Amino acid sequence: MSHQFSYDVVVIGCGAAGLSTALHLPRNLSVAVLAKTPDEQHSSYWAQGGISAVLEPDDSIEQHVGDTLVAGAGLCDPAVVEFTAAAGRDCIEWLADLGMPFSRDRQEISSSGFHLTREGGHSRRRVVHAADATGKALQQTLEAHVVERDNIQMFHQHVAIDLIRRDGRCVGLYAFNRENHRVDVFRAQKVVLATGGASKVYLYTSNPDGSTGDGIAMAWRAGCRVGNMEFIQFHPTCLYHPEAKSFLITEAIRGEGGKLLLPDGERFMPRFDERAELAPRDIVARAIDHEMKRLGIDCVYLDISHKSSAFIKAHFPTIYRRCKDFDIDISRQPIPVVPAAHYTCGGVLVDIDGCTDIANLYAVGEVACTGLHGANRMASNSLLECLVFARAAATRIASETTPGVPLPMLDRWDESKVTDSDEDIVVAHNWDELRRFMWDYVGIVRTNKRLERALHRCELLKREINEYYGNYRVSPDLLELRNLVVVAELIIRSALARKESRGLHYTLDYPQPDETYLQPTILEIDAKNRVAARLMSV
Repeated sequence: MSHQFSYDVVVIGCGAAGLSTALHLPRNLSVAVLAKTPDEQHSSYWAQGGISAVLEPDDSIEQHVGDTLVAGAGLCDPAVVEFTAAAGRDCIEWLADLGMPFSRDRQEISSSGFHLTREGGHSRRRVVHAADATGKALQQTLEAHVVERDNIQMFHQHVAIDLIRRDGRCVGLYAFNRENHRVDVFRAQKVVLATGGASKVYLYTSNPDGSTGDGIAMAWRAGCRVGNMEFIQFHPTCLYHPEAKSFLITEAIRGEGGKLLLPDGERFMPRFDERAELAPRDIVARAIDHEMKRLGIDCVYLDISHKSSAFIKAHFPTIYRRCKDFDIDISRQPIPVVPAAHYTCGGVLVDIDGCTDIANLYAVGEVACTGLHGANRMASNSLLECLVFARAAATRIASETTPGVPLPMLDRWDESKVTDSDEDIVVAHNWDELRRFMWDYVGIVRTNKRLERALHRCELLKREINEYYGNYRVSPDLLELRNLVVVAELIIRSALARKESRGLHYTLDYPQPDETYLQPTILEIDAKNRVAARLMSV
């Protein structure tokens, strides 16, 4: 039997954005954090590189802002970029106070005391990190403080299904409880989406299995606008090995002098960009994709072996050990790498406090479109965005929320007209088909014909999935598939609306940027209940 729970604030998602939001909320508010998977199954945990922040005298907020604007290819919101960059130092100091085990500068070169790396798009060393496992260290630090807070309760193995609205306001949500296969109701004064991105919509991705665009799809179904969904970042370097699944090779290796090579040992990035391996990710990913297609090769190689073995083991211990598991000694041989879907630059439209179009509903982290990333996210700005907007959203929520207000009961989940499925193969088949056509038709390089084919297949799949959803009891796989097909359509329609190449969106039909499209792509439901794509100011 389902249960109803009541909290002042419900946070959906237990990654960096969700846990940071919960910790910044005042202790007199009751907070529930819903986690659909174990810790290792969200992107924050696997983030290797670090957190960008201005900490040194030879750097400045203006330089960080300028680098971000260049990477974003004209679509960043300058006010949001400045707001985020200016908050970097405070975020790092907050984490250090929590006990985050940042790597320190052993040579005492940096005045801040932190060891700083440089990644693609950055003009200075400003990436604070914890060796090459920053996300894991961040996650463990936040979790250690969450468990000590009496006002925060974790609900593990809960998969959010849909938001509940009354009188145009978000009042709660339905969530599937994996442990007892029931659907619970959560009532709340405020709901925060911190569900991460949607890169699992692609066949090859660096993301864990849980990155299925749940928050974006739920917000869209509830009536929120979404923005810039065509800008999917493909990380240039994921380990290429049949047993490696989705292991990321951090950009920091290129920041420390790693070179990209063809199988014959030729270095190729200088032919594509004067910044070579330190060009923004969209340029590096397209260059790798071009060379792989031109030569008919399965991968390229990333070589850091010219550095000493001691340096490599000290700076990249996780990568060194993981590659050794596959008999690759990165201190002596190059790493086989390929691009893979990595980051969703668009998402649910929010303001600078994380507020969505729906009252009482917030979105923080990769699920949100804040205006920070524009057409291409600069490396290590993502964890920074999580931390900055978590604090901003929590501050706004605290100012508007009265602790312990009694909340009315909500309708329970109705399963009276559905049955148990005896055709789970349909879900598995549709899941595979969706991710394959997204990879083939809506990948690093696009064309109108490919996008139109993808949209046609997406519409057929959506009807089939919705029919299945209406007839059978829900399951985690079905819920994620239902969300993925929504996100796929949003990506495709956004890509079709942008008839130019800009940042992460590259189309052979319109290979050059067009100033006519120097605005965000906004999707909304029009008066006739159709999806409308518009290029417009947020």
